[in-house]
Amino acid sequence: MSLPTEFHEIAKRVNNWGRWGADDEIGTLNLITDEVVREAARSVRSGRRVPLALSLRQDGVQTGMIPGRVNPLHVMVQINQEIFGPGTVACSDDAVTMGLQAGTHWDALTHVSHSGRVYNGRPADTITPHTGAAFAGIDKARHIVSRGVLLDIPRALGLDTGRLPGGHAVTPEDLDAAEESAGVRVRAGDIVLVRTGQVQAYLAGDKHGYAFPSPGLSIRTPEWFHARDVAAVANDTMTFEIFPPEIEDLWLPVHALHLVEMGMPQGQNWNLEELSTACGEAGRYDFLLSAMPEPFVGGTGTPVAPVAVL
Repeated sequence: MSLPTEFHEIAKRVNNWGRWGADDEIGTLNLITDEVVREAARSVRSGRRVPLALSLRQDGVQTGMIPGRVNPLHVMVQINQEIFGPGTVACSDDAVTMGLQAGTHWDALTHVSHSGRVYNGRPADTITPHTGAAFAGIDKARHIVSRGVLLDIPRALGLDTGRLPGGHAVTPEDLDAAEESAGVRVRAGDIVLVRTGQVQAYLAGDKHGYAFPSPGLSIRTPEWFHARDVAAVANDTMTFEIFPPEIEDLWLPVHALHLVEMGMPQGQNWNLEELSTACGEAGRYDFLLSAMPEPFVGGTGTPVAPVAVL
């Protein structure tokens, strides 16, 4: 089944192929310039640090809905072993098996494809079983540090629950309302964090309710991020976009528009609850955000342990 006309029309309007050259592999991360980072550092006032990652654990957020995306399996490979002989310093070591997108993570630009293409018009078959993503793998996104902006949608809409209902598709109008409520203007090179409150379900022990049904970004929002030259976007849901989809049988259109057409990384499973409280207490919603990707060569995603510094 081919993608609908509506999708292709939006794709044309947000397309960034060739904008930073035919060989570009990092897309909108090019917008995080040295000047943008210097300005981002001005956002640090109190020095309060807020962690945004969920714990990596065997009973984590994954439900088995996505084949192969396993929760972290942590094993000890040596415990207090005197590897240099009796009476020497003893070592403990461990190993983990997990899906790179299992917990709090970034999607690389090659995480999805459509119409046989990935970002910048490269063929989707540049992703292979043995080497992964030969082009635009997550290892190419070497540093993601910029000004972060929290757009707290439940707060902007005045929801007493602090959480959007499962069928809520976040619209450009919602993003505008969150900007106005926060008293902040998203600018070029920013990393936008969109809070829906959905992670509350997981934190309360209901990971199936967290996964489905879920509020998330509408297909109308990529144009909003494109117009503001946003560098990356993350939120507090499993699927990022509304799930089930707002347009019947059109699955993951926002992924395709962000990653393939715009070349804009997106993140899921971020815990924005403490940040929402901290921003409310501080009376401001911008901060320095460090969200460094793990440089898995050829990876189509990576775990991340982001920290907001207010």
